Amino acid sequence: MENTNALPPRHVRFTLNGVAHTCLDLPAMVGADYWRLPVVLRLLLENALRNMQGNERDAAVSALLRWLDQGTSDAEIAFQPGRVLMHDTTSTPALVDIAAMRDALAEAGTDPAVLNPVLPVDVSVDHSLAVEAYARADAAALNLDLELRRNAERYRFLRWASKALSNVRIHPPGTGIMHTINLEQLATVVCQGDDGLLFPDMMIGTDSHTPMINGIGVLGWGVGGLEAQTVMFGMPTLLRIPDVIGVRLTGALAPGVTATDLALTVTQRLRAIEVSGEFVEFFGPGVSSLSAGSRCVVANMAPEYGATTGYFPIDAATLDYLRQTGRTEAHIARVAAYAEHAGIALDPHASPRYTRVIEIALDQVGMHVAGPKRPQDLHPYGHTKPILAALNFQPAAPAVGGLPRYPVAIAAITSCTNTSDPRLLMAAGLLARKARQAGLRVPAWVKTSLGPGSPAAADYLARAGLLDDLAAVGFDIVGYGCTTCIGNSGSLPGPVRDAMAVGAVHPVAVLSGNRNFTGRIHPDLDLGFLMSPPLVIAFALAGDAERDLSQEPVQTAADGRPVPLHELWPSDADIDAAMARGLQPDDYRAAFKIASANPAWQALQSPDTARFPWDPASTALRRPPFAATEQAGQLGHYVAHPLLVLGDDITTDHLSPASAIPPDSLVADFLVARGDDRHDLNVFASRRGNWEVMMRAAFYSKSLVNRLCPDAPVGHTRHAPSGRVEPIWEAAEHYRQEGEPVVLLAGARFGTGSSRDWAAKGQRLLGIRAVLAVSFERIHRSNLIGMGILPLRLPDGVTPDTLAMQSGDQIEIDAPAASLAPRLSVPVRILRANGAVHALHATAAVETQLDVRLLRMGGVIPAILADTLRPATTP
Repeated sequence: MENTNALPPRHVRFTLNGVAHTCLDLPAMVGADYWRLPVVLRLLLENALRNMQGNERDAAVSALLRWLDQGTSDAEIAFQPGRVLMHDTTSTPALVDIAAMRDALAEAGTDPAVLNPVLPVDVSVDHSLAVEAYARADAAALNLDLELRRNAERYRFLRWASKALSNVRIHPPGTGIMHTINLEQLATVVCQGDDGLLFPDMMIGTDSHTPMINGIGVLGWGVGGLEAQTVMFGMPTLLRIPDVIGVRLTGALAPGVTATDLALTVTQRLRAIEVSGEFVEFFGPGVSSLSAGSRCVVANMAPEYGATTGYFPIDAATLDYLRQTGRTEAHIARVAAYAEHAGIALDPHASPRYTRVIEIALDQVGMHVAGPKRPQDLHPYGHTKPILAALNFQPAAPAVGGLPRYPVAIAAITSCTNTSDPRLLMAAGLLARKARQAGLRVPAWVKTSLGPGSPAAADYLARAGLLDDLAAVGFDIVGYGCTTCIGNSGSLPGPVRDAMAVGAVHPVAVLSGNRNFTGRIHPDLDLGFLMSPPLVIAFALAGDAERDLSQEPVQTAADGRPVPLHELWPSDADIDAAMARGLQPDDYRAAFKIASANPAWQALQSPDTARFPWDPASTALRRPPFAATEQAGQLGHYVAHPLLVLGDDITTDHLSPASAIPPDSLVADFLVARGDDRHDLNVFASRRGNWEVMMRAAFYSKSLVNRLCPDAPVGHTRHAPSGRVEPIWEAAEHYRQEGEPVVLLAGARFGTGSSRDWAAKGQRLLGIRAVLAVSFERIHRSNLIGMGILPLRLPDGVTPDTLAMQSGDQIEIDAPAASLAPRLSVPVRILRANGAVHALHATAAVETQLDVRLLRMGGVIPAILADTLRPATTP
């Protein structure tokens, strides 16, 4: 390997259409080893060379190239993204934190206006649109009006933030889903600095599906809102040089097989090898057979397959996508030239060094569904029947109205995952057309919805003549947002509610989204299957999730003829023709501009002050207690009670739910006591600006089993000293008053799911000092550290099952701040109530020196405040 000490930056200059351009000449600077690196590491190398100086830069470059020796590394590097992307329910708590930090600065005698993001921050208002109106032409307008009414206070706060804070731009409701906006509007793929230097577009987002942008060659990944706050205020994000899984693709997808089927297959294959936080890069000759839209579908599901990224390098398909979405020819030429000069373009015949490689033959991928409770549980599309039959649900009463025992209650074409790819929406529209021609109708018990990621979808579907066909089978557009995928599915249809009340049915959701965890789609649904958009319509028409669509008809036509799925399924040629009729590059900019001018949004009044004026009576926005200049650290030596003991696959929906607030819940009681309407409480996610609500919402999930008291009501635990079963937040308050620390014990993959920082903030407010788990999902681990909570990995073979903790048992932890280091072995003792002691050593799930600093300081917010106050007080 070549010597990289004191590697000097070198540039290459080239001319496009008479305009001179410059970029780092990475291949010349590094030599032959450059081509052995995965493209994602070439991008990290470029970032280090451009943003770092002197010895730190040289150390980072050397560490990246030494990675080639073993395909792994323990070295840390600093990554400096160029921009940050957020949505309304992750930006609201982050911006509330910033507003509270401004208050803390003012109270410390510092000008609050000095606290501003230094990177561009784009916020998409997309996570609050609920599907209340559906199967009617005016559904989108009605749902948008309801959204603005329900969330007016929070949206006025967002408008205040866009005026009071530099570099914050809000994209209002109706402009689309953040990841689709990123693809169609924000991503440049290649940027140009003020000095004329070209460099890659690299970013982070506070949503776990941020890697969707990897599908067009932009390196980006999801982080928690707390980590994003450190980045937006100028701190680089430190990461261990990642292991990189290479997924070699060969062949091409067979006719009728969709990008959704490939994404679900990739999810199953990578979860099977226990991917957890690695970067994934797709390579090989099969990549060239996939459109950029198909690649984005696969890249979107990176968190579902456990990865940080799902990266596809730049090639002709990338350029076609930029052209399709209205980018200029000059910009497209710049992207193509830069990719070649910087050596980051796709070479379908190259085989870089990877940590490990798996191969997927695209022509062997079939039509699939995933579920009914996890995205990685892959099945042939006809196998919903045996899967559901095996559950052996026995109705307690006959269902009226012809409902089957497993009715399709929700059928949603939803989520950026699939609706950002026009090809999949065209396929759905063509299936709807054939169903309409056959006279098929969706049964009355099925709630149907189409929620595209972009308002441009309405234009190209209408131009292709498919919008009316979709409406004819109930799939009218309900709005442009995350809708059902994030749990904003609205109320269940009346026939389903009535049948559920007497135990006659076990309803099922089918959706084109990316997650189907129990209770995520709707709090009363525990079964859901992920599938492609056209298959969603087919199951909606069937109305019965227990039907084998590979063998049984979708429905019987009015003339008595059974209609099988293959008669409805569109051909690739038909999809190609619809794409040719429907797509126009000008649609994307024009539709986005019209949606951005939403007059109802523009009419919202908001303060013009540097500090936000809090309303003490508000149930939506409250100044949080953890935004203070003095924050107690949580490290040290202590003996703690376990507040909860949990099993495997505890999701962020378990930790901090996002869906509708049940009207009979303790959280509802709290809100009603403060004047809110019990029957119009909105969703948990809409309350993330109010810490008192979210503290009470922590762990509020019907499917969560707390092993300290498994039969307790939802959201309860046992207070060990008294033996009482209490609401979790009340038990936590009693421990606090008694001076007793608390911790949490959990199994594998703790914190799987979304990037929501409230999954960690709620734990901090409950007083949890450490989480001991078999393993952690990457983003949640970062959020715990961001709140000053120490994540500890249990040793091999030790699980909540083997420990069998009982109420009254305690856990002794010895983790003093002074000795904390990455991957430190931490002494732990289990102190049984009967006097027995069991000693073990856990490993601090701490990866970088920045993690160490944040834990010592008590989290991200104290660190930001300290860094802001230091320049103000230093002579």
